[in-house]
Amino acid sequence: SIISMEKSYWVVLITAIMIAGGCDAMTKEQLRKTGKMLRKQCLGKVGVEEEKISQIEKGKFIEEKDVMCYIACVYQMTQIVKNNKLSYESALKQVDLMYPADMKASVKASIENCKDVSKKYKYVCEASYWTAKCLYDDNPKDFMFA
Repeated sequence: SIISMEKSYWVVLITAIMIAGGCDAMTKEQLRKTGKMLRKQCLGKVGVEEEKISQIEKGKFIEEKDVMCYIACVYQMTQIVKNNKLSYESALKQVDLMYPADMKASVKASIENCKDVSKKYKYVCEASYWTAKCLYDDNPKDFMFA
């Protein structure tokens, strides 16, 4: 399917960036650049206005379906959403692969603190949104989002 081709493209691209960087994780700047690529992809896919999602990283979460589905799209592209469900194990794995060493422990602690949020929601867009919001609220200093 097109979505799985897109997903594998992004996984390959992110992996290539990491290998090209010659390190086992990205710097904050590399993470931001990857986020910009994911943002562009998901903006087009979901059709959300950029103004609605541009402040997510600063904690401004607009409670609307298109914003929720944008967050789910980013999580799908980074393999945190699998089979329409958030994967705690995949989230931890992505932190190990992508985050700078000085952020790993705190981001993993936030994932641990927020791992059950998604269980309250039937739809992946809502589950993704409320999980992202929990992660921000838990640790705004190390929260990064596309």
